[in-house]
Amino acid sequence: MKFLYHIAAAASLAMLSGCTNLDETLYDQVGSENYYNTKMDVIRATFRPFEHAFWSIGSRHVLNELTADQLITPTRDGWWYDGGKWERLHYHTWTVDDLGEAQTEWNGCYQGIMQCNLVIEDLSRFTPEKFGFTDIEFNNLKAQCRALRAWFYLRLLDAFRNVPLVTTYSDMPNEPQADPAVLFSFIENELKDCTRLLVRKDGLGTNASIQGQWTQAAAASLLVRLYLNAEVYTGSERYSDCAVVAQDILDGVYGDYRLADSWDAAFDWDNDRCDEVIFGFPASKGYTHWHYDGDTYAWTVPAKAAVFFDDTKSGVGHNTKYAASPSYDLNGELYDYELGMPVQNFRKYPGDVRMKFYRNLGNSRREGMFLFGYLEYVDPETGATKLLRAPEAPYDLYLRDAVGKFQGMAPDKWPSDKNSVLMNGDHNSGWHFVKYPFYSDDDPNQLESDYTEIRLPEIIYSLAECKMRNGDLTGAAKLLNSVRKRNYPQENHNNVLYSPEGNARFDEKEMLAEWGREFFAESRRRIDLVRFGKFNSGKWWDKNPDADNHTAIFPITRSILNSNPDLVQNPGYGR
Repeated sequence: MKFLYHIAAAASLAMLSGCTNLDETLYDQVGSENYYNTKMDVIRATFRPFEHAFWSIGSRHVLNELTADQLITPTRDGWWYDGGKWERLHYHTWTVDDLGEAQTEWNGCYQGIMQCNLVIEDLSRFTPEKFGFTDIEFNNLKAQCRALRAWFYLRLLDAFRNVPLVTTYSDMPNEPQADPAVLFSFIENELKDCTRLLVRKDGLGTNASIQGQWTQAAAASLLVRLYLNAEVYTGSERYSDCAVVAQDILDGVYGDYRLADSWDAAFDWDNDRCDEVIFGFPASKGYTHWHYDGDTYAWTVPAKAAVFFDDTKSGVGHNTKYAASPSYDLNGELYDYELGMPVQNFRKYPGDVRMKFYRNLGNSRREGMFLFGYLEYVDPETGATKLLRAPEAPYDLYLRDAVGKFQGMAPDKWPSDKNSVLMNGDHNSGWHFVKYPFYSDDDPNQLESDYTEIRLPEIIYSLAECKMRNGDLTGAAKLLNSVRKRNYPQENHNNVLYSPEGNARFDEKEMLAEWGREFFAESRRRIDLVRFGKFNSGKWWDKNPDADNHTAIFPITRSILNSNPDLVQNPGYGR
């Protein structure tokens, strides 16, 4: 597949495309003694690992969302059983032999790391003058791969905690694991250094020229992630350091950013021009768009949704892999879980614009995030209005905030089978959602959304959490309100903004709930639950607390263990 990247190496702007064959080992493709002949050769080599990095987001998304409380993959009319793999993710009962996503995450991250190591080593052999770079430009290029490598290592630290630290291209075979504190320190030092060397975003409205590059603010944002979860990773909290870096980002020390006026601007087709986006992977129809893939967002809607969106020619396809965890039991009664129930979590405050039914408005714009109830579409051949149907069973869909076997039941009826569990759903079970827009085939900006990896609200929410943990609830509330107010009409602000700017009550429970609302389905929910001590001890729909907390990190799968005798399995998983 081809991949489009817009690159600005300090003062220069270049465009390049590459090629990916995912059946091959990727980390041995970039360098040779004769490869680097021109300035563009250096730029191409530098950004080659970014293509792989973008591809790798799928396994992380599954691991961080389907193991947590907000998203589910229920069995639907016999679909989506797959040997019980979705149950094992939901119930935290995976083993060293059956967690393929963990193996993909491990291999994918290390493939990316080795690609970065090779480029870093190659560029260290050259001087900037050889290819016509300034020192600043050349240091920025080398720092690109260092920051990307730190991003991969941060993912590994979070998912597995105990992993080898490899900083040269030839070291990977049979490396022992590093202590988490050593890996933490390596990531920290790399990112601190990169904040000096990377390009800085100067001025608003300049994102398009640097989209796809690590910037000073992007590296600093990874520091915020690292520090926010430091106590989980190493046993020593670093909230004060997190607050300092986050405040510096907000103060413009690392570049100029600002909140968008609407929640969806960071996900829409022109998000490469959105000043809220701190780092994103460029995407384009006909090139790479890995977030419009089955492991991420293409499969968050009904299986036949192509006729509803009129995107039958887009090539992404749709399916029902992800839905929102239910808020109601099969008597129509609201559950009382503290966790999960994401739709009810959005319902808590009136007027939330994200709760609108998803619609394409024309002119490359959309509204709303959720699909629920009946889904009407116009048959292009007859002009008749029809209802979207289940993929095989003969019933019209009526999407509910509940899981059960509804089939063609009327909206006001409930099934006699009251067993609401992951194994007992149908294609009506659970609201679906659209984070990145699915524009129609005649829309010129179909599939043009870049993938947003870091956006400014993450920094604001991280600083708010640090303030909350330090006892400054007022300061935390004001920070959250600065983002939240865009999601509700002005006339509702008194009831939805946190005190002292409104009447809503803010506390630690609400902090976690607000992380869930603002970053719904953005590949981080498990991380937040672990940090708040809820991932293993919490209870949500069809999920009781775990017997212990060993599943807070994932196992090193058996095939990975067998390939390296120096590796030691993570606690609780045996060998």
